[in-house]
Amino acid sequence: MTSALQLPAELWLHVFSFLSWRDKLSVRGTCSHFKHLLDNSRPMWRGFSVVLQRFSLYNQPFWRSLAQRHVGSVSVRSGKRKHLRQLFTWLPALNALRLHCWKDESVDELKQFSRLQRLSITNCCAPLKNIDFLFPLSHHLTQLCLCNVQLTCLTSHLLAGVGQLTRLTSLLLHHDGSLHIPTLSGVLTHLTELKHLSLTMITYKTLSHDFFSPAHLTAGGSTLQLSDLQLMDYDAVVTQEVLQPLSHLHSLSIFHLYSVPGPTCHLKTWLLSLSQLRSLSVHGGHPLAAYADFLPSSLLSLTLYVDLQAEDLQVVSRRAPHLEHLHLEPWSSSSNLIGLLPQLFPHLRTLRIRHHHMSDGDFLHLQLLQHLHTVEVLDSYHRPDPSDPSRVVYEPSPLLLRLISDLQELTNHRVRVITSSRRDPLNCHCV
Repeated sequence: MTSALQLPAELWLHVFSFLSWRDKLSVRGTCSHFKHLLDNSRPMWRGFSVVLQRFSLYNQPFWRSLAQRHVGSVSVRSGKRKHLRQLFTWLPALNALRLHCWKDESVDELKQFSRLQRLSITNCCAPLKNIDFLFPLSHHLTQLCLCNVQLTCLTSHLLAGVGQLTRLTSLLLHHDGSLHIPTLSGVLTHLTELKHLSLTMITYKTLSHDFFSPAHLTAGGSTLQLSDLQLMDYDAVVTQEVLQPLSHLHSLSIFHLYSVPGPTCHLKTWLLSLSQLRSLSVHGGHPLAAYADFLPSSLLSLTLYVDLQAEDLQVVSRRAPHLEHLHLEPWSSSSNLIGLLPQLFPHLRTLRIRHHHMSDGDFLHLQLLQHLHTVEVLDSYHRPDPSDPSRVVYEPSPLLLRLISDLQELTNHRVRVITSSRRDPLNCHCV
């Protein structure tokens, strides 16, 4: 330890900057010198998030350590109003907060957080009696997520509150069908900086002609600034006229309401209207063959969680020849699809797939993708005992680890393979 103390603090902090959050916390616990270095280096903890649940277990040294690191992102689970007061005492400059499984009917203490920019309220255990807490946040809140939150107020009151948040760049409203918004025109009129919108569509059968048309754009025929749109539980009839304000949309995600589609594929209308689309994500609905011929040539990213065949991917390769990012989870067997990717999509840079039922040869065949730099394996689990199929280990199998090693060696370690995804603790898990 003496030799370590002789090294300059700048050198140690440079070394620590390469560590994960978990490793930083481990190093912090090794000695008082490293603890002091890490706790008093604010840049070292930039972007660090902490999940808080059992508040009775947290003592003053714990809160003091969070304050020293200037923690700006917190997720509170099963919390109450008194916990917000405690949180404000120690972290008044909080800029990102998630309340998950909230137990009180009010969150009025949020008014105290004058620097809050990101707010998520998800899976409330009790209905919120009002949304008055939004009004004091109107000058600084840029991201709002309300997911599975019961509200006792009228829909008009909610929309009025959201409309006050004129700095919003991201809005997420997910619900069980209890919230019906006839049109987004009024909300979009006020939220002129909105870039990302995620909305549950379970109550819609046909979208009104002005659904996406703010008042200040309707007359001039202009378009929205919205660039990313997610529609949950979608099965609504739409026309090209309704979608005209979205002509500059860059990213579209459709999560269909029914796994068994109706007679009409509404997605074709969307694709015909969005000529500048760069990213498309489709979950459920009609088979890929129903709309593959309508994919815009501008596509760079594609997620397919649908029924598809090898010939459908050939159509995609012709329609979107410059595809760089592919997330492939076909409902049918994918055993004969992965081997086609190097030939069909030679420009792929990232790939997300499932490896079960895939041959070793097809996995290693990915080395032929010369621009590939990241592969994410979405099913990194295995059953170590064939005689006991109920026992599942949620870690990469020895076989998968060997395949990963072989692929990295064949690509001179150009390709990084990810076997465990990490979610933003502030986001809901609907998407």
